[in-house]
Amino acid sequence: MADEKLAKLREAVAGLGQISDKEKSGFISLVSRYLSGNEEQIEWGKIHTPTDEVVVPYDTLAAPPEDLAATKALLDKLAVLKLNGGLGTTMGCTGPKSVIEVRNGFTFLDLIVVQIESLNKKYGSNVPLLLMNSFNTHDDTSKIVEKYANSNIQIHTFNQSQYPRVVADEFLPWSSKGKTDKDGWYPPGHGDIFPSLMNSGKLDLLLSQGKEYVFIANSDNLGAIVDMKILNHLVHKQNEYCMEVTPKTLADVKGGTLISYEGRVQLLEIAQVPDAHVDEFKSIEKFKIFNTWVSLKAIKRLVEADALKMEIIPNPKEVEGVKVLQLETAAGAAIRFFDHAIGMNVPRSRFLPVKATSDLQLVQSDLYTLVDGFVTRNSARTNPSNPSIELGPEFKKVGCFLGRFKSIPSIVELDSLKVSGDVWFGSGIVLKGKVTITAKPGVKLEIPDGKVIENKDINGPEDL
Repeated sequence: MADEKLAKLREAVAGLGQISDKEKSGFISLVSRYLSGNEEQIEWGKIHTPTDEVVVPYDTLAAPPEDLAATKALLDKLAVLKLNGGLGTTMGCTGPKSVIEVRNGFTFLDLIVVQIESLNKKYGSNVPLLLMNSFNTHDDTSKIVEKYANSNIQIHTFNQSQYPRVVADEFLPWSSKGKTDKDGWYPPGHGDIFPSLMNSGKLDLLLSQGKEYVFIANSDNLGAIVDMKILNHLVHKQNEYCMEVTPKTLADVKGGTLISYEGRVQLLEIAQVPDAHVDEFKSIEKFKIFNTWVSLKAIKRLVEADALKMEIIPNPKEVEGVKVLQLETAAGAAIRFFDHAIGMNVPRSRFLPVKATSDLQLVQSDLYTLVDGFVTRNSARTNPSNPSIELGPEFKKVGCFLGRFKSIPSIVELDSLKVSGDVWFGSGIVLKGKVTITAKPGVKLEIPDGKVIENKDINGPEDL
């Protein structure tokens, strides 16, 4: 039955003119692995907590060289790659998410360019920037990067693969059944970064320029900056893969974690965990994962050998009333295929993603300052954790969010903020401790200029 399904799908995919032969074969290979059902099962008893050799504590790293020439030599081995396939739709913006303004009129992309520019200027290095787009962001990004034409950094853009969504009940590509617009396609997760680097020719280009490592991060993670201590460690220890992790917080319970398994480092995702062990998996003494450093030579070796068989993540969706299936992979799951792979337990400051307007409020507030494109945390805050901020649906879109604040309140001493209803903030407001502000249905609640609110529940003007 599976063979029959695959044969029909293969025939239909062969007739799709919109994608390359390499994309077609990559897609068919992914589907055939999925249909074979040969995913490795994790044996819970073989899982071990990684040791310090495997998940290296950041504070044990040797100091990087202070010598300018030695630093330049290290940086000249590096390329920076940002995942730029996401749209800003969840925050009410059109186009790539990386062009949302973060602070002082700078977008995510502006900050990334300024950061690398200042590195190259300071050390005389030539660190290039690569942007991996999806078919959703490619056209817009090509126009946007023109504004950096005079910068001292080489910017390369390439597309990740474009795969057809499969109509679930017939198991055929939606695009072969008359679906001609973008909804018939999907980008197959960031695990696709490795074949896409190779297929685009960018991998060989970087190797020909003497580059050895690529630092991969989401374009919306403001904490993902080039770190000389990490780069120095990888070059000296010849680690082919390094995944940055931080101890998880309660907000991260579902994320994947690093484990030692049969002598190799592996990523364990919640979907792979037997039901009986889910609570144990969610316990807090595990790691949250994000930025990744990878050897370019190792990527080439493994892609050429077709050895990167990451766990498949089936992602069923309903689009325009049609049930479709997307098969995806995650870049982090590739860790087990690389030699001398490690995790690195880094400071939480290296993980500052902006996924919602509540995150935007944090980075636009006095909790952070912006210098040379680097977002730095205010030392006046003694609590190592950031305040937790929950904003109601009225604040969900960036435009609405900005309109409701005359200026972003001071939150250096805030523990938590919860806002719901039609609330408007004046300028110069200070929030401290635990603050809840709730506007009753149909009532507009305005917080006056200069107001200091500390450990209060506000349900109307009478509470101010």
